[in-house]
Amino acid sequence: MLYHDDYLVTVSKPSGLLSVKGIGLDKIDCLAVRVASAIEGARIVHRLDMDTSGVLVMARDADTHRELSRQFQDREVEKTYIAEVCGHFEEQSGTIDLPIRKDMDNPPMQCVDFEQGKPSQTHWSLVEQKGDRARIELRPITGRSHQLRIHLREIGHPILGDDLYAPSQVQGMSDRLLLHALSLTVIHPKTGNRLTSVADCPF
Repeated sequence: MLYHDDYLVTVSKPSGLLSVKGIGLDKIDCLAVRVASAIEGARIVHRLDMDTSGVLVMARDADTHRELSRQFQDREVEKTYIAEVCGHFEEQSGTIDLPIRKDMDNPPMQCVDFEQGKPSQTHWSLVEQKGDRARIELRPITGRSHQLRIHLREIGHPILGDDLYAPSQVQGMSDRLLLHALSLTVIHPKTGNRLTSVADCPF
């Protein structure tokens, strides 16, 4: 647990744990259930992919949930991710602007679609180039499902360990998806102050 008060709680989700329950007995264990059993009223506001680690915020009452959900919807939440990706970068930073929609033929995957996709933007900056791989910082403006994974694949830099969007040799470069939600900043619904939570990157 990173922070908690009477209104909200922030936690660091490990890679491999679902954010919410899935279908089937093997998908009951999840972050939402674990936190709700320890902190009264805690309910999910947003999700991280099962294979993504890092900061996640939960609300403790209906009013807080409503306000935090609004902040996510209105893109007022600031999110920073760290990723290890394949390939060499010629530039130090940039913005990926590619519309995304569900891939109806290959669930749960997403795909780029310039006609039916929803607008999706990701700012990136190079942290370190390490031979045939690089460490980058990501600041998503929108919050589409699998946005960072598909955006990086589309510009030729798939995330190491990505079993959905990376080629098999890039999948095999890590035993987990090397994507981590490093920090999350929201406006506290009660105090009106900025609240930033940081979860140390495990890779």
